[in-house]
Amino acid sequence: MSEVKSMKYFIVGYMASGKSTFGKELAKDKGLPFLDLDESVESREGRSISEIFAKEGEEYFRKREREILHEICNETDEFVLATGGGTPCFFDNMDYMNQEGTTVFLNTSSLVIVDRLKRQRSNRPLLAMYSDNELEFFVREHLESRLPFYLKAKEQI
Repeated sequence: MSEVKSMKYFIVGYMASGKSTFGKELAKDKGLPFLDLDESVESREGRSISEIFAKEGEEYFRKREREILHEICNETDEFVLATGGGTPCFFDNMDYMNQEGTTVFLNTSSLVIVDRLKRQRSNRPLLAMYSDNELEFFVREHLESRLPFYLKAKEQI
């Protein structure tokens, strides 16, 4: 009998692309636990990501995010993990996730993302300072810079 390889799914994409929503559905369909990397960072740090950014800066956050990504992979054989929007873009995270399992890029249009972010501003303090036009410009530019990382995913939806 052949050995069954562990099932690890990594959902990648820009903020508000639907990673958690899609990930929960996929986990349900596959009968796997759903995990959220941002929530894992917050619970292991005992503080919110906004607090971590404010007190420690992005470099500290990205290092912790990478460590916790590796911890999750070492602790759990099967899961669906919604990553943070920036996770694939730092260190060797995207290559690592591709080695560990199946990466799925949610290729959501910038128009849909901007529309969702306008409605979620209260939950995203870093975006509150942008006007609607500035938000659209920021999302288009930022998404374009992250696309080369996202496009390394094994699957695209």
